[in-house]
Amino acid sequence: MGRPKQYTVNLTTEERNYLLELLTGGTQSVRKIKRAQILLKADDGWTDQQIADALLVGRATSERVRKRYAEQGLEAALNDKKRNRVYKRKMDGEVEARLIALVSGPPPAGRKRWTLRLLAEHLVALEEVPLESISYETIRLTLKKTNLNLGAGKSG
Repeated sequence: MGRPKQYTVNLTTEERNYLLELLTGGTQSVRKIKRAQILLKADDGWTDQQIADALLVGRATSERVRKRYAEQGLEAALNDKKRNRVYKRKMDGEVEARLIALVSGPPPAGRKRWTLRLLAEHLVALEEVPLESISYETIRLTLKKTNLNLGAGKSG
């Protein structure tokens, strides 16, 4: 047989009733329902492989849910982890103003209109802007935030 489980699930009556209510009523995310099912089956003594086969999840998923329950409690085991990564913004107000000025002006010679990639190249090429590189997706999100539309050409 395998080695004994390091993280066992021993649900209280209240926790078990809460999980059963969660499964029978209301709308929940599929992940939350699967996690509740994993905890209930683990409490009934099922092995990780049995749970994985019955619920069509990976064995590692069952292990992770049991571990989070043992270490952090029921709510942490049911819900997604909070993401704590913070992204540093490349574009401040000054760079956004330069971008808007570029979009408002005429496109480069030989071009009918600005493209996102063209804007990214020109913005990096400007000496007043302290950027080494910028993604065209960042340009798109900034333009979306400021309600500017590159495709709104005058038709006539």
